[in-house]
Amino acid sequence: MTMRPPATVGMKLAEVDTPALILDLDAFEANLQRMARSVAGTPVRLRPHAKSHKCAEIAKRQMALGAVGVCCQKVSEAEAMVEAGIPNVLVSNQVAGRQKLDRLAALAKQAEWIGVCADDAGNVDAIDEAAGRAGVILPVLVEIDVGAGRCGVQPGEPAVALAKHIAAKPNLSFAGVQAYQGRAQHLRTLEERRAAIDTAIALTRKTVTALEAAGLDCPIIGGAGTGTHALEAASGIYNELQVGSYVFMDADYGRNLKADGKPVDEFRHSLFIYATIMSHPAPERAYVDAGLKAFSVDSGLPLVFDIEATLERASDEHGNLALAKPANRSLVGEKLRLIPGHCDPTVNLYDWIVCVRGGIVEDVWQVTARGALL
Repeated sequence: MTMRPPATVGMKLAEVDTPALILDLDAFEANLQRMARSVAGTPVRLRPHAKSHKCAEIAKRQMALGAVGVCCQKVSEAEAMVEAGIPNVLVSNQVAGRQKLDRLAALAKQAEWIGVCADDAGNVDAIDEAAGRAGVILPVLVEIDVGAGRCGVQPGEPAVALAKHIAAKPNLSFAGVQAYQGRAQHLRTLEERRAAIDTAIALTRKTVTALEAAGLDCPIIGGAGTGTHALEAASGIYNELQVGSYVFMDADYGRNLKADGKPVDEFRHSLFIYATIMSHPAPERAYVDAGLKAFSVDSGLPLVFDIEATLERASDEHGNLALAKPANRSLVGEKLRLIPGHCDPTVNLYDWIVCVRGGIVEDVWQVTARGALL
């Protein structure tokens, strides 16, 4: 069931019901434009990751600024995006099981381009069978493990063997290499991030060179994230960046450091959880109506944006604020913004994104792929 929106166009921010997901449009648009400018005039393309926002309206704005398409992590996410008018989607993940593969193959009949990743020969066989049942040709990328220790075949010859297996299938085409170093995104110092990505670049280059020697071209060499995108873009090997969180930023990305030791400030915080102080039982503490059901805590509790306070702990429906300056008047009914610790799973808790400019609600966007886990 989709819940009713917490706001209407033209409403003042102070009138928005809470908890709500608020998007500062000025900061959001500046983030979109900055990332687009970072690759303008280069051979590098943007294929932003829609798992961060799950919102077709945002995907359309990314493509309007030059993105070739989007990434999704689940077939159901891809289905939601295609149904909403996004024509080009890479499922940058492995898809296993006949039901999911049949849905993926069917989706290829609706979209202009649908791709998927693989790291297992048996899975490649199953993808080929699903594509054959649907009467389509599915592009498949070989995912290689470039240091994250998650999915991916080993770089070099193991990747070449799997690519040959894909290319030999009647209903598949070899589409390139998926080389994402997810662990590098939140390494705090630039030196740590650079070291991890230098290793990823070397492993990716080794693999692409081996593929070319075997007569296999790599139309897509994809990876990168918000924390390291400039490093992959400058590598001379990656040609697609799968950046996601840059549109919103979050508290965890805000802990990354630049070369001078200061926090990274390339992109602005644009996404907030809007909450109301519902209880103020003592001068030094208050409680907001947003708790564990309103934000993810895997990367820590949200930061308080509007007042000097710390969100110390959360229960299901309450957030405990420790006020820096004890307040001797009641704060009940006042509203404030929280910066989520991790934007991706926080967005998945909401049906709507309330878009605000200058303190006024300008639009309300549906979280198109909310709960798309299949």
